[in-house]
Amino acid sequence: MLKRMSARDHRQDDSKIAEEARRLQGARPAEVAAWALGRFGSRLAIASSFSIEDCVVIDMAMKAAPQDVRVFALDTGRLPDETYLTAERVRMKYGIEIAWYFPERPAVENLIRLKGLYSFRDSLDNRHECCGIRKVEPLGRALAGLEAWMTGLRNEQSVTRTDTPEVEIDRAHGGIVKVNPLVRWTMEEVRAYAKEHRVPIHPLHDRGYPSIGCAPCTRAIKPGEHPRAGRWWWEDPENKECGLHLPPADAGTG
Repeated sequence: MLKRMSARDHRQDDSKIAEEARRLQGARPAEVAAWALGRFGSRLAIASSFSIEDCVVIDMAMKAAPQDVRVFALDTGRLPDETYLTAERVRMKYGIEIAWYFPERPAVENLIRLKGLYSFRDSLDNRHECCGIRKVEPLGRALAGLEAWMTGLRNEQSVTRTDTPEVEIDRAHGGIVKVNPLVRWTMEEVRAYAKEHRVPIHPLHDRGYPSIGCAPCTRAIKPGEHPRAGRWWWEDPENKECGLHLPPADAGTG
């Protein structure tokens, strides 16, 4: 019989994670990934949009503990075809199953029936509503039962991610641990790793798309523009998150 964790147990566990988070500040990404898989094993899953960062994280994880690697992806129903092609390349290269999560059909149908296909461009609230249905709710199902998840977030990606640490306690998702091995890497470092290790690269990256999401919400950027400028380009920079990644709530973990 599983023992229910008490509030005191949670505090003790949080304290241990905070200690490890401090130890891993500035650590090499491969070390962070190896620590996470060693600590959580198959109770951790990697979230992938099949951006170059996410594919690099998968490669690092496969090198550290291939038997424990779990990968999931969110199919919003509006992904570019190149995302599916990259997902297949990842699946075949590493021989791993990708768990796909989809939005609830009634919620999508109701949204489109009431507000049309492009309501997300009408207001920030409408965009958050669309992201909530297509991304946030499926993510909640993907994370259910996990103790940790791993992402390809980097500090330089946007103003909302500059303080993201390597390891944090994700209060927005029930207090599970969130691991971000690449936070301190530049795009040049990510590219160099991908080239050296022959990591599958999303084709849109070479067409001016540093950030990749749903097709209607993502465009190529112009020379000199911020890497996040191609996402929700009609909004202010501080709003450019979809609800999957929220700022760290507990400074003690970073």
